[in-house]
Amino acid sequence: MAPKEFSLRLQKGITGGFAPPTPSAIFTVTGTPQRAELQITSAIRPDGTPSLQDALPKSLSASDPKTVALVDELYDILKTLPVESPPGSEDIYGMDTSIAFGCDDLMWMNGGPSGCGGGKSAVQATEQDKAKFKKAVEIVETLVGEAQ
Repeated sequence: MAPKEFSLRLQKGITGGFAPPTPSAIFTVTGTPQRAELQITSAIRPDGTPSLQDALPKSLSASDPKTVALVDELYDILKTLPVESPPGSEDIYGMDTSIAFGCDDLMWMNGGPSGCGGGKSAVQATEQDKAKFKKAVEIVETLVGEAQ
């Protein structure tokens, strides 16, 4: 079962090289026991523009059974997935996307704090891991899309 208090960040656009990556989207979802809603923010960079544009913050009922099930599933998936080693060395999931999830008993992040700068990871994702990571991304996108 997922925790009541957590912080989640999904970033699309994590691969770089000589220059740092240019994100095309950043979504954050925060849950706290003191609030009845999950707080959701999103910033998207439209094609051809140089910077992210913030959208108005949204919220989603933290007690809605569908929301609870999605957060639980995301938590369960992330607990089982490997991350690259060293951090930020390689996009082992091949989706140019990172997820950072933190709560009292799980700190999980792929892609490193400044994206993936090229290199080879000592840890590689299996096809099953890649499918699970894709599902985790879909869950975050569903949460963000359903927020009001």
